[in-house]
Amino acid sequence: MSEDKETPERRRERLKHEEVKRNPTGNMNDAFNRNNEAGNLSGLAGSLGWKGLGILITVLIIGFIVVSLFLK
Repeated sequence: MSEDKETPERRRERLKHEEVKRNPTGNMNDAFNRNNEAGNLSGLAGSLGWKGLGILITVLIIGFIVVSLFLK
């Protein structure tokens, strides 16, 4: 498809994918914000992907260890 015949929907999707490739942390920020709006944890896990979910779990585990060391 050429640029002239591209539909607005396809153009939005293409620009969204390009932005995600350029700024992966922005995608994680969007996922956190989307979770706050929707209020469900499964939406957060689905929108983050496996890498983002792994980072989130790692941060939670490290945070738990740090908090448990300070509260001893």
